[in-house]
Amino acid sequence: MIPEPSLPFPVPTEICSPAKTFGFWIYLMSDSVIFALLFATYASMSRNYAGGPTGKEVFDLSTVFYETLVLLSSTLTCGFSILSLSKAKTPRLLFWMAITFLLGLGFVLMEYSEFHSLIWQGAGLDRSGFLSAFFTLVGTHGLHVSIGLVWLLVMMVQVVQKGLTAPVQSRLYRFSLFWHFLDLVWVGIFSMVYLLGVL
Repeated sequence: MIPEPSLPFPVPTEICSPAKTFGFWIYLMSDSVIFALLFATYASMSRNYAGGPTGKEVFDLSTVFYETLVLLSSTLTCGFSILSLSKAKTPRLLFWMAITFLLGLGFVLMEYSEFHSLIWQGAGLDRSGFLSAFFTLVGTHGLHVSIGLVWLLVMMVQVVQKGLTAPVQSRLYRFSLFWHFLDLVWVGIFSMVYLLGVL
């Protein structure tokens, strides 16, 4: 018998029903398929420079390191927010949610700055297959983070207006799972795109 999927932390059944948990895992699996296809596309196009710049010429690992540090720090603060939620400490929950939002926003702004700099240098997505695949993969991840920021902002408003009702708690747990998923994807991007790109 196949075990029932669950969240990676204890959540009361009345907050996260098995059907909702299963549905959210289906969503994450579909998102995983999208990113797997984007990674595969990048792998096949990563050496198609068309006479343009290579990864070693355009990637700045010091900038990417700070992006990674900011995003991984947001994972930590997101975890603190879930701990605060489990203890029903609303002020502390809102504090950690706000810190997570600011770190996520900082990551998106740093990524935007990187894209702007590359395009200004003439290394836009239309320059080569390599750059097209790069912008598509990293941009899709950035779009997901941006959507997560909107989700987080809406949840902060709901916590203030409605309190820690069961539906609000359920959405917060799922947001946490989504945010951690994005960090795992970024670790893959950092390793496969940036680290291998500068070798």
